[in-house]
Amino acid sequence: MKSTRTHPDIPIIFEDNHLLVIDKPAGVLSQEDHTNDPDVLTLCKKYIKKKYKKPGNVWLGLVHRLDRPVSGVMVLAKTSKAASRLSEQIRNHSLEKIYWALVYGMTPESGTLVHYIEKDPKTNTVKAYNSKRGRAKKAELSFETIKQSAHYSVVKVDLKTGRPHQIRVQMQKIGHPIWGDYKYAEEDTGPGKELALRAVHLEIEHPTLKKKMVFKAPKPRTQPWDNFEY
Repeated sequence: MKSTRTHPDIPIIFEDNHLLVIDKPAGVLSQEDHTNDPDVLTLCKKYIKKKYKKPGNVWLGLVHRLDRPVSGVMVLAKTSKAASRLSEQIRNHSLEKIYWALVYGMTPESGTLVHYIEKDPKTNTVKAYNSKRGRAKKAELSFETIKQSAHYSVVKVDLKTGRPHQIRVQMQKIGHPIWGDYKYAEEDTGPGKELALRAVHLEIEHPTLKKKMVFKAPKPRTQPWDNFEY
């Protein structure tokens, strides 16, 4: 049965002949799944088809993903050449991704986390281990605390590897789960509470111009972000 949910608007950050950079809303899938709920790839194809009056099917490459509850900057490829070159940047770790996360507790000033992550496809959850085991894959990130209150911290996360639910499970592993995380938080998140994890900075080399390009997503004006000035 098809979903009847309203299709969300997807803000466009940048667009040219090769790239489409968007500000993905929280709660929207990156790619279609069994739920038939709105997804970034389908919505952006519809946007291109309508804007440029393109006949037939629209080609658009999904080169990286954000988890459904995560919002923020995301790049899609409008040509196969762009898709190939962006994918290569991801493989050699030259594509830089920065996130903001609002977490429970008082985090250290900065830190680097290295764990080994294993995904359970049946539950769509992952576990983080301190040492290598089985099929678990290495996951690394560094973080810097940029704001704190009595009970929460806002951290800037530099993602070194791109594992499923990586930031969520690694922060939970060190005792600082993300606010609103219904899978990994230690407290009841309550209904309608969005995950406070946002992709705010993406740095790539343009696939044809060969120049560095930086894209940023603005700070949300919603709870819990509006409680912090930074």
